[in-house]
Amino acid sequence: MSRREPWIAAALTLVWLAFTAWARPLALPDEGRYVGVAWEALQHGDWLVPTLNGLPFFHKPPLFYWITEAAMRVAGASAWAARTGPLLGGWLGAMSLFLLLRRWTTPTLARIALISLLAMPLYFVGAQFANLDMLVAGLITATVCAAADAALRVEAGLPHRGVLTLAFGLAGLGVLAKGLIGVVLPGAVILLWLVLGARWRTLRAILWLPGIALMLAVCVPWFVAMQGRFPGFLHYFFVVQHVQRFAGVGFNNVQPIWFFPAVLLLATLPALPWLVRGRRDAWWRPAPGPGGLHWLLLCWFAVIVLFFSMPASKLVGYILPALPPLAGMVAVAWTQVAAAPTRWHRFGPLALAVGAVIGVGAVIAFSVGAGKSNRALAGELAARHQAGEPVVMLERYEYDLPFYARLAEPLVVVEQWDDAALMARDSWRKELGDTRDFASEAETARRFERWTTIQARLCARPVSWVIGDAALARDHAWLARATAVAEQQHLSLWRIGPADLNCEAGAAP
Repeated sequence: MSRREPWIAAALTLVWLAFTAWARPLALPDEGRYVGVAWEALQHGDWLVPTLNGLPFFHKPPLFYWITEAAMRVAGASAWAARTGPLLGGWLGAMSLFLLLRRWTTPTLARIALISLLAMPLYFVGAQFANLDMLVAGLITATVCAAADAALRVEAGLPHRGVLTLAFGLAGLGVLAKGLIGVVLPGAVILLWLVLGARWRTLRAILWLPGIALMLAVCVPWFVAMQGRFPGFLHYFFVVQHVQRFAGVGFNNVQPIWFFPAVLLLATLPALPWLVRGRRDAWWRPAPGPGGLHWLLLCWFAVIVLFFSMPASKLVGYILPALPPLAGMVAVAWTQVAAAPTRWHRFGPLALAVGAVIGVGAVIAFSVGAGKSNRALAGELAARHQAGEPVVMLERYEYDLPFYARLAEPLVVVEQWDDAALMARDSWRKELGDTRDFASEAETARRFERWTTIQARLCARPVSWVIGDAALARDHAWLARATAVAEQQHLSLWRIGPADLNCEAGAAP
């Protein structure tokens, strides 16, 4: 059983994380945006350059898109395939924690940590949310665990180069998953852990030049290729999307510094009592050797929470890399409780069950109507749309519509694109607007339109499809004359031809 246990744990972990991944539509904006980028890659075939509505989109690096595109090529454009990236990230993170603890502590503690992690509602839901957060969280976790394993092997006089090579390779993939945090955060965790224990010889051993070279070989070529094709890419990606986003206050979802501690309290509540019930001195004793994993878990948790608490902009998914060390601390505390059973002891399984039910319940609640999706409207468009007929969005860009409508061509988006104040806000407008920095004027003209010129473009086509707020028909007579073929919530889908626009007499205002 002991030899088969990791394989059984790996299979059951994947089944648990994936079994409801099909149950709900893509959430907006994040899932629609990132899956939409991968969908576009399937259409135009250029897997190197991520595109949003047909133009280069460099908010994030490409690993999530590559995984999602590959999954959809193999399994089709389904929600399950679209969530392959986070599923793999969640599985990788959980199994990395399990294997590290199993090797250097006890199988029992490793099992408790794994079950505690998988029962955390935030981890379960995060592994089924198609954005970059769980993928990079899994890679950060795997990098920390592989590097810690290598460090402990060094101190035990065991071969360590193989697992150290793995750690550096994973760090390179972490950079391709979400940028510099893929290497900065694991590096900070391991550095703090070793420095606190004054383990200088171990630190020198894992700062291995061939490993660093491997990490750079994994991640640097894509950045070099993009800079070669798009001058200004490196400044945009590292300065604008890394430094300015971390230090700035002009981005969405500004939250106070206590936001993530509050999120962790609510999202992991069923497991947290064991941290209180365990013997507190176990956490602060700098035990040598494998016992130093207590310190690793503390350093790991503290680095992640402190790092992501510093920026003004905070999204819930950012804190996912803190859940594996938290699960490890819960497992250590639980073993302390189990060593001297009390009435609290019998509530352990109940607490884990409550967490699991909350996670599954959240997915079910979303699947039956909580949240916004354009799947139904997109289905109506897919049933009527013919190749070559343009699709126009008025004052909005619905990220999930190209995926669900199976559109092969970019859309035309109507907005006040010359309004500097409107474009400065952190929104879908700015995301689309930024793509113009890496596109030609001709490419930009095909994607961006204004109210003053859109009717002339529509007159040039026998049939066009227009999507926008139903209330817009009250302000634009030509839109009121068009045929509304479908509605979903406040959105309408119109079929428009030259007759609706009075094109022969000149476009009506």
